[in-house]
Amino acid sequence: MGILSTRKNKKYSYQPRYYKGEGSPFELKHKFDEYRVTAGSNRGIKTKLNNAIDDYKYNKDNSGANRRVMIIVGILILVFLFIIGFDLSIFSTNS
Repeated sequence: MGILSTRKNKKYSYQPRYYKGEGSPFELKHKFDEYRVTAGSNRGIKTKLNNAIDDYKYNKDNSGANRRVMIIVGILILVFLFIIGFDLSIFSTNS
C-alpha cells in the first residue's frame, strides 16, 4: 500500500436474485458523469487541472453564472477593503 495512492474497493460477482434491470444495481454513478470530462479516474493534479481548463474553455456558459460569480467576488473584496479601512489614495499620483 503506497502512501500517496488510494485504496481500491474489492469487486465481487454477486448478482441479486430478483433483479431484472440492465447492468449492476450496485454501480455507483453520478447523474452528470457522462456530460463532464473532469469526473473520472484521471490521475494527477496536472491532468485534472488541464481537463478543468479545457472544460471551462470549450463549454460556454449560457446562464451567465461566471459573470455573476465575478461580480459577487468583486463586491466582497470591496466590502473587505472598506472594513479594514484600506485607503485608495495610495494609487493616485498627487504628492
